[in-house]
Amino acid sequence: MDAESTVRAYYDALRTGDPLSPFFARGESVVKFGIGERLTGYDEVREGLTAQSETTTDWRVESSRLVVTERDEHAWFSDDVLMAWIDLEDGTEYEFDSRWSGTIERRAEAQTGDDGIGTPWRFVGMHVSAPGGTR
Repeated sequence: MDAESTVRAYYDALRTGDPLSPFFARGESVVKFGIGERLTGYDEVREGLTAQSETTTDWRVESSRLVVTERDEHAWFSDDVLMAWIDLEDGTEYEFDSRWSGTIERRAEAQTGDDGIGTPWRFVGMHVSAPGGTR
Protein backbone atom coordinates (compact mmCIF):
# COMPACT_ATOMS: atom_id res chain seq x y z
CA MET A 1 0.00 0.00 0.00
CA ASP A 2 1.37 3.41 -0.91
CA ALA A 3 1.07 6.65 1.06
CA GLU A 4 -2.06 7.85 -0.77
CA SER A 5 -3.81 4.54 -0.13
CA THR A 6 -2.88 4.89 3.53
CA VAL A 7 -4.61 8.28 3.77
CA ARG A 8 -7.70 6.86 2.05
CA ALA A 9 -7.65 3.82 4.35
CA TYR A 10 -7.57 6.18 7.35
CA TYR A 11 -10.66 7.96 6.01
CA ASP A 12 -12.37 4.59 5.57
CA ALA A 13 -11.47 3.54 9.12
CA LEU A 14 -12.91 6.80 10.45
CA ARG A 15 -16.15 6.20 8.53
CA THR A 16 -16.53 2.62 9.76
CA GLY A 17 -15.45 3.16 13.35
CA ASP A 18 -12.35 0.97 13.05
CA PRO A 19 -9.33 1.73 15.27
CA LEU A 20 -7.41 4.78 14.08
CA SER A 21 -4.33 4.69 16.29
CA PRO A 22 -2.59 1.93 14.28
CA PHE A 23 -2.19 4.51 11.49
CA PHE A 24 0.11 6.60 13.71
CA ALA A 25 3.79 6.00 14.40
CA ARG A 26 4.74 4.99 17.89
CA GLY A 27 6.86 7.67 19.48
CA GLU A 28 6.82 10.77 21.62
CA SER A 29 7.28 13.21 18.72
CA VAL A 30 4.07 12.18 16.92
CA VAL A 31 1.47 14.95 16.94
CA LYS A 32 -2.16 15.20 15.84
CA PHE A 33 -3.98 18.51 15.77
CA GLY A 34 -7.75 18.25 15.54
CA ILE A 35 -10.36 20.97 15.32
CA GLY A 36 -10.42 21.28 19.09
CA GLU A 37 -7.35 19.50 20.44
CA ARG A 38 -3.64 18.85 20.25
CA LEU A 39 -2.48 15.31 20.96
CA THR A 40 1.25 14.78 21.43
CA GLY A 41 2.97 11.40 21.60
CA TYR A 42 1.56 8.08 20.48
CA ASP A 43 -0.11 7.28 23.81
CA GLU A 44 -2.00 10.58 23.86
CA VAL A 45 -2.99 10.18 20.19
CA ARG A 46 -4.23 6.63 20.87
CA GLU A 47 -6.24 7.72 23.93
CA GLY A 48 -7.74 10.70 22.09
CA LEU A 49 -8.73 8.69 19.05
CA THR A 50 -10.17 5.89 21.17
CA ALA A 51 -12.30 8.41 23.11
CA GLN A 52 -13.41 9.97 19.82
CA SER A 53 -14.49 6.58 18.46
CA GLU A 54 -16.37 5.75 21.65
CA THR A 55 -18.31 9.04 21.76
CA THR A 56 -19.18 9.62 18.09
CA THR A 57 -21.04 7.81 15.31
CA ASP A 58 -22.25 8.13 11.72
CA TRP A 59 -19.06 9.67 10.36
CA ARG A 60 -19.13 11.18 6.90
CA VAL A 61 -15.74 11.89 5.36
CA GLU A 62 -15.77 13.30 1.82
CA SER A 63 -12.36 14.05 0.34
CA SER A 64 -12.33 16.59 -2.49
CA ARG A 65 -8.71 17.64 -3.13
CA LEU A 66 -6.34 14.97 -1.87
CA VAL A 67 -2.76 15.57 -2.99
CA VAL A 68 -0.04 13.18 -1.82
CA THR A 69 3.66 13.44 -2.60
CA GLU A 70 5.70 10.35 -1.82
CA ARG A 71 9.46 10.01 -1.62
CA ASP A 72 11.55 7.03 -0.50
CA GLU A 73 10.66 6.90 3.19
CA HIS A 74 8.50 10.02 3.62
CA ALA A 75 5.32 11.48 2.19
CA TRP A 76 3.15 14.49 2.83
CA PHE A 77 -0.46 15.21 2.00
CA SER A 78 -3.13 17.88 1.95
CA ASP A 79 -6.86 17.66 1.39
CA ASP A 80 -10.14 19.49 1.68
CA VAL A 81 -12.58 17.25 3.54
CA LEU A 82 -16.24 17.60 4.39
CA MET A 83 -16.59 15.77 7.67
CA ALA A 84 -19.66 15.20 9.78
CA TRP A 85 -20.58 13.05 12.77
CA ILE A 86 -23.03 12.70 15.64
CA ASP A 87 -21.95 13.14 19.26
CA LEU A 88 -23.32 10.15 21.18
CA GLU A 89 -23.32 11.98 24.50
CA ASP A 90 -25.82 14.70 23.55
CA GLY A 91 -27.00 13.82 20.04
CA THR A 92 -25.50 16.96 18.49
CA GLU A 93 -24.74 16.69 14.78
CA TYR A 94 -21.52 18.36 13.63
CA GLU A 95 -20.45 19.21 10.10
CA PHE A 96 -17.29 20.99 9.01
CA ASP A 97 -15.57 21.93 5.81
CA SER A 98 -12.07 21.07 6.95
CA ARG A 99 -8.49 21.19 5.78
CA TRP A 100 -6.19 18.26 6.42
CA SER A 101 -2.44 18.05 6.06
CA GLY A 102 0.23 15.79 7.41
CA THR A 103 3.47 13.91 7.16
CA ILE A 104 3.72 10.16 6.72
CA GLU A 105 6.75 7.99 7.23
CA ARG A 106 7.49 4.47 6.04
CA ARG A 107 8.29 2.62 9.28
CA ALA A 108 10.40 -0.53 9.28
CA GLU A 109 8.64 -1.90 12.38
CA ALA A 110 5.31 -1.63 10.56
CA GLN A 111 6.36 -3.95 7.73
CA THR A 112 4.86 -7.03 9.40
CA GLY A 113 1.28 -5.87 8.85
CA ASP A 114 0.18 -7.43 12.14
CA ASP A 115 -1.63 -4.25 13.18
CA GLY A 116 -4.51 -4.92 10.80
CA ILE A 117 -4.06 -1.92 8.52
CA GLY A 118 -1.79 -3.57 5.98
CA THR A 119 0.56 -0.68 5.27
CA PRO A 120 4.06 0.28 6.41
CA TRP A 121 3.16 3.99 6.27
CA ARG A 122 2.42 5.81 9.56
CA PHE A 123 1.35 9.36 10.27
CA VAL A 124 4.00 11.26 12.22
CA GLY A 125 2.08 14.52 12.04
CA MET A 126 -1.51 15.35 11.18
CA HIS A 127 -3.32 18.67 11.25
CA VAL A 128 -7.08 19.08 10.81
CA SER A 129 -8.59 22.54 10.89
CA ALA A 130 -11.85 24.20 9.98
CA PRO A 131 -11.56 27.58 8.22
CA GLY A 132 -15.05 28.62 9.28
CA GLY A 133 -17.59 27.44 11.81
CA THR A 134 -20.05 24.61 11.78
CA ARG A 135 -22.74 24.28 9.15
